[in-house]
Amino acid sequence: MALGGVRVLELAGLAPAPLCGMILADFGAQVVRVDRLSRRAAALEHRDVQARGKRSLALDLKRPQGAAALRRLCGGADVLIEPFRHGVLSKLGRKNENPYPPVNLLADFAGGGVMCALGIVIALFERARSGRGQVIDASMVEGVAYLSSFLWKSQNLGLWSQPRGENLLDSGAPFYEIYRTSDGKFMAVGAIEPVFYNQLIKGLGLNLDELPAQMSCSSWPEMKKKFASIFAQKTQAEWCSIFDSTDACVTPVLSFNDAASHQHNKERSSFIKNDQGEMSPRPAPVLSRTPAVPSCKRDPFIGEHTEEILLEYGFTKQEIAKLYSDKAIEFKNLKANL
Repeated sequence: MALGGVRVLELAGLAPAPLCGMILADFGAQVVRVDRLSRRAAALEHRDVQARGKRSLALDLKRPQGAAALRRLCGGADVLIEPFRHGVLSKLGRKNENPYPPVNLLADFAGGGVMCALGIVIALFERARSGRGQVIDASMVEGVAYLSSFLWKSQNLGLWSQPRGENLLDSGAPFYEIYRTSDGKFMAVGAIEPVFYNQLIKGLGLNLDELPAQMSCSSWPEMKKKFASIFAQKTQAEWCSIFDSTDACVTPVLSFNDAASHQHNKERSSFIKNDQGEMSPRPAPVLSRTPAVPSCKRDPFIGEHTEEILLEYGFTKQEIAKLYSDKAIEFKNLKANL
């Protein structure tokens, strides 16, 4: 794979760092998650669901011997992911409502994990030319700000001149909105361009000549009510049958289960199962020659690979035994978990 041979140490944390490590592992890097000893590990770390393709080394960094071992491990690694260093929300929300958080997709994962992985890959690429490493300072706040560059750079275009929830792309426009169907499900509408908008109007059974101009902002609230009342008259499946063969940019809002079983996603193998039958998205983007081959094995137990990893990084069995007697490392008893 593209990152084959790259050695990564990931200090155990939550959300952004584990995603970054999983991305690198999916594309071939050898990722070692450096866990706290189980007696020190936070409860959430035991529920890390982004450990695909990683191995676990249990190391007590609060002991001098453990910290020294980590420094030695770093000498044999290409990347260290360290999660311990210590805007956009104002745009998220409907009219007359408080801003709402987009789960933790924006800051933790997009602005944090993905941006960190991008920075690492860029630095590895540059290292191939210069032979020198560097520090990647991946701030989640700055990452989200960078992701929102379009919002910042389009302010003079008039796209955001109205209060939140009254603009073209923030649920103000009737043709860029989500509508409830008669069976309590939803349809997403994104028909901005006139050719798509015309197909939307046709599918809704309306006459374009009898409606206000598409970009007549003063008419948007009334048009939203009209669209909502029409969408509420049919089930999601009925609307899908109407719009599936058109370019109206009208699509169903699917549950996770429905998304994984959708014909388009099945044909592209967009979702994968691990050995435990758990479904998750396939790594993206897809590379033509060296695509990601994500591990299908279960996630590692804390400390499961401690001895194996230390031997790999040049520690002797005697040194490992000394670290164990000093309580700086931990071996996992697999039988207790089976």
